[in-house]
Amino acid sequence: MITIDEFARLDLRIGEVVSASPVEGARKLLLLEVDVGGERRTLVAGIAQYRTPEELIGRKIVVVANLEPAVIRGITSQGMLLAAQGPEGSLALLTVDQPVPNGAKVG
Repeated sequence: MITIDEFARLDLRIGEVVSASPVEGARKLLLLEVDVGGERRTLVAGIAQYRTPEELIGRKIVVVANLEPAVIRGITSQGMLLAAQGPEGSLALLTVDQPVPNGAKVG
């Protein structure tokens, strides 16, 4: 269990996937460029077995924007997308059901 104050520390934002491509030499990783409202972030996501780059471009996703950057395969990942494990090993991306601007806070 966490407190509401701990939860409030998360900076969840809506981001739009601007570009997506495979990470060279990694079967499971995709390199995403995401517009989080006036700022573009690079994300490395382990979702290549679930989504093609073409399926992601233009999608609005939920991003953890204040996660400490991590270097993955020599690429600095500046956030994390949120997804849920579905039935039979599928993956559901957390998205929005109405138009919202890039960078909108989730909370």
